[in-house]
Amino acid sequence: MTRTITPRLRTLVLLFLAVTGALLAGAGPASAHAALTGSDPSQGVVVTKAPDQVSLTFSENVSMNDNSIRVLDPKGKRVDLAKPDNLSGTTYGVQLKSGLGKGTYTVAWQVVSADSHPVAGAFTFSVGAPSRTVASVGDQEAGGGVVGWLYGFGRYMSYAGYIVLVGGAAFVLACWQRGSGVRAMQRLVVGGWLTLTAATLWLLLLRGSYTTSGSVGDIFDLNLLGQVLQTKTGAALVSRLLLLAAAALFIAVLFGAYDKREEEEKRDLTFGLAIGGTVVAAGLAASWAMAEHASTGLQPGIAMPVDVIHLLAVAAWLGGLTALLVALYRAPADTPVESTAVQRFSRVAFGSVLALVATGVYQSWRQLGSWSAFTDTAYGELLLVKIGLVALLVGIASISRRWTGRLADAAVTETDTEAAEDAGKAKEAKEVKETVKASAATKEASVKAAASGKARNGVSGSAASTAEGPERAAQLARQQSAMDTARQKRLRDADPHRFGLRRSVLAEAGVAVALLAVTTVLTQTEPGRTEQDAKAATAAASSSSTSSSSSGALTLDMSFDTGGQDGKGVVRVDLDPATVGSNEMHVYVQRPNGRAFDIPEVKVAFTLDAKKLGPIPVNPDHVTTGHWAANGVQIPIAGDWKISVTVRTSDIDQVTVSKNAQIG
Repeated sequence: MTRTITPRLRTLVLLFLAVTGALLAGAGPASAHAALTGSDPSQGVVVTKAPDQVSLTFSENVSMNDNSIRVLDPKGKRVDLAKPDNLSGTTYGVQLKSGLGKGTYTVAWQVVSADSHPVAGAFTFSVGAPSRTVASVGDQEAGGGVVGWLYGFGRYMSYAGYIVLVGGAAFVLACWQRGSGVRAMQRLVVGGWLTLTAATLWLLLLRGSYTTSGSVGDIFDLNLLGQVLQTKTGAALVSRLLLLAAAALFIAVLFGAYDKREEEEKRDLTFGLAIGGTVVAAGLAASWAMAEHASTGLQPGIAMPVDVIHLLAVAAWLGGLTALLVALYRAPADTPVESTAVQRFSRVAFGSVLALVATGVYQSWRQLGSWSAFTDTAYGELLLVKIGLVALLVGIASISRRWTGRLADAAVTETDTEAAEDAGKAKEAKEVKETVKASAATKEASVKAAASGKARNGVSGSAASTAEGPERAAQLARQQSAMDTARQKRLRDADPHRFGLRRSVLAEAGVAVALLAVTTVLTQTEPGRTEQDAKAATAAASSSSTSSSSSGALTLDMSFDTGGQDGKGVVRVDLDPATVGSNEMHVYVQRPNGRAFDIPEVKVAFTLDAKKLGPIPVNPDHVTTGHWAANGVQIPIAGDWKISVTVRTSDIDQVTVSKNAQIG
């Protein structure tokens, strides 16, 4: 039996590791859950006088420390004075040194959003005129790098541990109470508790580095750990550890006193364990809800209870599925999982799916806000993948339900067969008893004869007179028991209905592993509603800035996709004063999430088709990360000019995008 099971379980483990590695490693730095919607000075602007402070406006409240906003001069030296302050609402600012000279300044920011995820970025503004700068911030490492991957893996393991712990215990209490005495089920639930406890401690240790420097060396910084304990996320993790202590007591009772009770006594204790276990499970689920997506944004008072119900339903379904898989493969032959237990779990799983659909629809509406967000945002695309996996899982579950029905129909036949076998066993036992009795009588006569002979030869016969009949009977009984167990095992393994159920449940578990990995990445991705609101706010601010400018400056945003790796983004062209004659041009390249990044080459061309003029090429100079500039761009006559931008992201991947605009 072990040899046939091990390869399947090994396959499941390999699938678990492969999906986890692919999804978590491919996720890269965690996307921002708070978006920068405005700044003063604004990105790329050229001001005549150096400002006294720099302010940033976000889409939600954020947490800051002394280094959350850094302003660097053209030589890369910091010119900000003190810790950032909350100016008003979601606007935060930092004071600057007086007497700043001309040139291009870089603003680098790194904060923690209200739903616990780090977000970072950078932009530039110029005083007097743009200049070259040696300040380089690149992509911020908060939420990325090795620490980001380790933190993401810890989140995955915490979800997995919670699901196995809660779902396994629920399966024993609600579906298969005999399972409380099965060693494999005990190891499963205890393993879930250990995994969740270890993952929680792991996240608590990594949290400080994850939200600040992203350095592996800062993982064991006790000062950072002290700061984490004062945050909402730190409080949630500590609360989870306290609830895990209560969960340990629950497990001790479930597999200790509860298992030793008689069936009648178990019924009274089951209700109390169910109430206590539900309270602890809901509290553990709340430790996520109170610190992540559900705690911020739209309707948090409704979203947090809904999130708790969602997590409980996931645990009851996927955790119960894991427990059923273990029961089907690892339960001993004398304690097989009954068809009634499988039927009970089928009903529990069906109810869990209904709860998941109801809560999932609400969460999707809350996080997306529009149908277009399904395809226009990373969150929406991941959600479509999750929905597809859930649909696949439900489809496989329907196959499992059919096998469950067949297993139940065959239960009556099995009962009749077992009755016939019991009659046969009784007959065999009677024959064995008679054989043992005859053998004992024969041996007794032999012993007496031997004793008599030995007595005549002067040898004591007391040792030889020891009766061997009971020992032989016990040996035969053990052999018979082993034969019965082996027969039951063969009958169980040969059952086509049970075999089909095993295969379908194993397939469900494989899909569940992938589903959990996608869900983990989804919790680290910026909600679609937030991303779209940030884009709208940025566009409105840009439009307002353009329309209010007395010089008639022009700003054009164009999305591009070169088709290669890291080939998607937005290119912005600023032309000032956008009139006939000499103009100043700035080009900015950003990722879809608004973060500046460098590419090998950017070229711009101006064409006036009505006058068959152009294209007039312009090759801007690289200023800083994601920023190129050119002075003295000559526009010979007024008209509807086509502005084309060629973006090259690698040696072979490039694309040209264009827009028309009135100049002059």
